Amino acid sequence: MTPQTTKLAVGIDLGTTHSALATAELDADALPAVLAVPQLVHAGVVEPRRLLPSFVYLPHAQELPAGALALPWNADAREVVGELARSHGALNPVRLISSAKSWLCHPTLDRRAATLPFQSPPEVPKLSPVAASARILEHLRAAFDDAVPGASLAELPVTLTVPASFDEVARELTVEAAHAAGLRHITLLEEPQAAMYAWVQSLGERFRDHVTPGDLVLVVDVGGGTTDFSLIAVTEHQGELGLERVAVGDHVLLGGDNMDLALAHTLAQRLAAPEHGGKTLDRWQLHALTHAARQAKELLFLDPLKATQSLSIPGRGTGLVGGAIRTELGREDLVRVLVDGFFPLVEPTARPEAPRRLGLSTLGLPYAQDPAVTRHLAAFLSRHASTVGHGRALAHPTAILFNGGVMKATPLVERLVDTLTAWMLDDGGEAPRVLPGANLDVSVAIGAATYGRIKQTRRGLRIRGGTARAYYVGVETAMPAVPGLPPPVQHICLAPMGMEDGATAELPGEDLGLMVGEPAHFRFFSSSTRRDDAPGTVLGFGEERDLEELPPIETTLAPSDGKAAGQLVPVRLRVAVTEVGTLALECVERDGPVHRLEFDLRGPDAA
Repeated sequence: MTPQTTKLAVGIDLGTTHSALATAELDADALPAVLAVPQLVHAGVVEPRRLLPSFVYLPHAQELPAGALALPWNADAREVVGELARSHGALNPVRLISSAKSWLCHPTLDRRAATLPFQSPPEVPKLSPVAASARILEHLRAAFDDAVPGASLAELPVTLTVPASFDEVARELTVEAAHAAGLRHITLLEEPQAAMYAWVQSLGERFRDHVTPGDLVLVVDVGGGTTDFSLIAVTEHQGELGLERVAVGDHVLLGGDNMDLALAHTLAQRLAAPEHGGKTLDRWQLHALTHAARQAKELLFLDPLKATQSLSIPGRGTGLVGGAIRTELGREDLVRVLVDGFFPLVEPTARPEAPRRLGLSTLGLPYAQDPAVTRHLAAFLSRHASTVGHGRALAHPTAILFNGGVMKATPLVERLVDTLTAWMLDDGGEAPRVLPGANLDVSVAIGAATYGRIKQTRRGLRIRGGTARAYYVGVETAMPAVPGLPPPVQHICLAPMGMEDGATAELPGEDLGLMVGEPAHFRFFSSSTRRDDAPGTVLGFGEERDLEELPPIETTLAPSDGKAAGQLVPVRLRVAVTEVGTLALECVERDGPVHRLEFDLRGPDAA
């Protein structure tokens, strides 16, 4: 069986808190089907569920009864993925891996090193972020193979989604995790685009009743660990409606995990008060309280008539000595902590606050310093006003498509819509409308499968977009040595924003000098706002302020025949966007070898 002869397209949403898998039949236009993934929900109890919690639990050898972790496809499982991992891990978080996807984009961590669960005791086994992500994908692969007789997910084309804001290193690592899980034929797709594909697919031709040429759709994707914004323009060409992704936001580590932690701290302060017993929680009890707060939050949001939700966590010790610690989460807590804290009413000129950091801090995920989603949104719309704002202070979306589990909470949606409407009216525009019919839990998986079907059959509306950013290389310029003044660096465009998968470009102009035979340091940059630069464009003085530096490439390139170590060899740079959706960089000698450059996956400051 090969990808060209199969009758299914598969989409996988590898989420921060939940993952899902959907399949689309190639010879039908029906909505893709979501796989009910068998998983352990209690020790020894397997149930199929549409969502697979993205948690990995590493139990002690004697922790659970023999056979308690058996799965239909693996009677000797030693690790737990899914619902039991999440619920049991809340009681013993020292052995729980969560947010593996967020760790994939950690800028200074060696993401191939076994570091998770982060800062757990030495006796606890550990996995790397890549390996933990692979474990989740392995579970999905095995569940699919078990559910679809005669099919092998390893041989099927799979569309795997990533945040639009994932940098090149995180994309490469996601592909690496997929390959480690046995998935051979991978294409990457940005999550907001997947959500848009799912929305169009769910409405069929009726989607044209909700958008018209000239519309600008803001996709607001707030999941468990990240917040992503994208702008998708509705276009028309020769009478045909089209979609084009025109802007993406920065990678913001801000989502439901932050909200659960905020609720946990609120409850911890309440428990510490004298009138509530003066209980002081340790680090792992706070971790357990965070998971309990998440469950209580979801129950309250699902039932708007319910005023409070009880929750409990293990006390110190066991049995009657330790006991359980009980408290309540109230609806007023949700409004004060989540609605007002994470979605405050702010002016359109508001920007994310960056409090002064201490010189030393604990290592961990680089969470956003400002928890206000609305301030991050204001910054995003302002940043892209110059390209899609038509002379106004902000980009003006005419419609909103919500995605991500956080946006299932009606009070959060209402607050964001109210805030955005006030901004648009104040800036001389109109109130945006909310697009109906979004399936917030599984839309990304459905959209990924839909995209896979469109790609294979070449039937259906395809979102144009290409690379979400423009990419640049730093080139040292020749100049006489001056004490205290390093040689200036030119910033040359390698790949423009919107470069399509499978496209290649070679930089025009003069050859560049490539150091061979000695350690060399290559600097690369990206921009999400510079839309008009072509390959070979040299940025003028001060324009580099629009760029964000990527992890460097540190390597020693072998000299070709007749070349000496330390010699500068004339080369041209060639860049390609692979069919997978990652960036390939090559230095091409004239009549000589091709030197391929790969991003340093550790980052500049990794130990």
